[in-house]
Amino acid sequence: MDDESLSRLVAVTGPAGSSNVALDAAVTSVRNAAAGSCAVILVEGVSDQSAVEALAARRGRNLRQEGVFVVPMGGATNIGHFLDLFGPRGPRGLRARLAGLCDEGEEPDFRRGLTRAGLGPVLARDDLERLGFYVCVADLEDELIRCLGAAEVERLIAGQGELTSFRTFCRQPAQRDRARESQLRRFMGTRSGRKAHYGRVLADALDLTRVPRPLDRILAHV
Repeated sequence: MDDESLSRLVAVTGPAGSSNVALDAAVTSVRNAAAGSCAVILVEGVSDQSAVEALAARRGRNLRQEGVFVVPMGGATNIGHFLDLFGPRGPRGLRARLAGLCDEGEEPDFRRGLTRAGLGPVLARDDLERLGFYVCVADLEDELIRCLGAAEVERLIAGQGELTSFRTFCRQPAQRDRARESQLRRFMGTRSGRKAHYGRVLADALDLTRVPRPLDRILAHV
């Protein structure tokens, strides 16, 4: 892929600087490595990247040293662009080994993208998993909250000095009647950078014998 095409890809990921840093690092390393020696984990956003990298570190892995790069795409609808860049097909593909995480609601985008990239047909979740792509129910934050339990996540929020903010949020009319797990999940998306921060905080708090299946499987795949 030429520099102009790469610039267009950076543009579709949005203005999030950390996404572009991850993308640049992955492209540079994959370009300079033998085909198939590097792996790229495609995730929807920076919060997913934070959780994957935090869990890998807790398991004693240095992904960058292993040639594994976690790349946020700025949304699941960008999957086709990233498969064109890193995938094994076509004249522009960098032929990295691929894996990915997506939210349950974005599963159809991933299936279509992988099929169009020549890696299909991808008709069912089993097909996704065969290729190294795993679905979070409903998203990764939800998986982490369910795994840790609402009381533990609230304790972690308190440890970050945000318990008062969380309780104020819960008193809002739109939030009052929601389940605590839903309130926690929505709270994490209320301020720029908060989801990424808690992706790391929650992953750091996991019991390593009880890890959300998508997180566990994607690290096993690469």
